[in-house]
Amino acid sequence: MNELGVFKPLLTMLVLPPGGLLLILGLAFALARKHRRWAWTLVATASVLLWVLSCNAADYWLNQWLLPRYPVVSATDLQQAQAIVVLGGGVNNHAPEYGEPVLSGSSLARLQYALHLKRQTALPMLFAGGKGWTASANQTSSEAEVAAATVQRDAGIQIEWLDTTSRDTRESADTSFEMLAPLDKKRILLVTNEWHMARSVKQFERAGFTVIPAPMGFKQPPQTPLFDYLPSAGGLGATQLILKEWLGLLLT
Repeated sequence: MNELGVFKPLLTMLVLPPGGLLLILGLAFALARKHRRWAWTLVATASVLLWVLSCNAADYWLNQWLLPRYPVVSATDLQQAQAIVVLGGGVNNHAPEYGEPVLSGSSLARLQYALHLKRQTALPMLFAGGKGWTASANQTSSEAEVAAATVQRDAGIQIEWLDTTSRDTRESADTSFEMLAPLDKKRILLVTNEWHMARSVKQFERAGFTVIPAPMGFKQPPQTPLFDYLPSAGGLGATQLILKEWLGLLLT
């Protein structure tokens, strides 16, 4: 069943903005000759949605309205955990300045926070990340292997366990449980972006873990009223992530 996961990125691109908005415009074009009023209604709708969903403020408010909130992990929670599991967030396969693949900004931020927690707790760590469904055929290293190389190079630390095979959050949960359950480490600190946490918690609890959320990368509230409500490419990408998580949460 999960082999159909290769279609998930494709469906996401078609349904979520900007793909979904382009489909609305395509429908408007098809209706233009015989149903002009409907066509103009669709054009206006797509235009308004494009503006709204391209605003940085929309990214913050959609996150507040659509996804569950998670507080910063407490000192008491840290004492109860048996291991840290950090979820990968992508690899930049082309990094000529390093001469090897590097973690994406999101993935590196997750790893840095996980190392911060590891220094506080001395807990062992598992990094979950293989080659995603959309990975390039030229990608030779799993994300977990890139993370391990990064930590060894920059901090001289070894990650205790590497999940090098998972392609999405569901597989990360299942593989992590297969690795940690025999070691009687079922109560975990789960590290990922706050907007990604709800779906991740659901998958890891389904796999059998007792999950202590350790969110990071919180969405920033609007800071500058003028620019936060003007459209930008970055704003559109950010709202796409939130809508993707909301849709994934509904379907999980």
